[in-house]
Amino acid sequence: MAPREHGGDRGKDRDDRDSEFLDKLVHINRVAKVVKGGKRFGFAALVVVGDQKGRVGFGHGKAREVPEAVRKATESAKRGLVRVPLREGRTLHHDVDGRWGAGKVVLRSAPPGTGIIAGGPMRAVFESLGMQDVVAKSKGSSNPYNMVRATFDALKKQASPRAVAARRGKKVSDILSRRRDQDATAE
Repeated sequence: MAPREHGGDRGKDRDDRDSEFLDKLVHINRVAKVVKGGKRFGFAALVVVGDQKGRVGFGHGKAREVPEAVRKATESAKRGLVRVPLREGRTLHHDVDGRWGAGKVVLRSAPPGTGIIAGGPMRAVFESLGMQDVVAKSKGSSNPYNMVRATFDALKKQASPRAVAARRGKKVSDILSRRRDQDATAE
């Protein structure tokens, strides 16, 4: 029987693809189910995964053991990656609000050198995304699930000048020159 040409390193490709992602465990919740004879404990994990180049996703996994819950959450996060346009690869194009349930967040673009000014779950999202400068504030629920979902709601509203120009049928320079004019009049 002849050796197969292409099947030999399938596992290696999968490991290379997985290694490009940075995953951050945001929250673990221990849940108890009361049964005859005691309690059965389970674990729920919230994980954020990103490639630090503009793609990020989050996932939720539940299992009887923590490592299994984290693995399920990581797989779920990789299935739901979203691409976020970043200005100069480091910050947002414009300020934006996000909301999910009682979780409300405000994200603002920041000048170079500011760093990530954000708390807990939002910081994990920005670090996985590869964002370097951002100012964020959570104004609602401190529940990590709602904060992460509200952050994703805000990031999905983010639009690059290229996308806005394409939608309006204009040139990118027209969009950016109008923005500069508004900034000059605001000062």
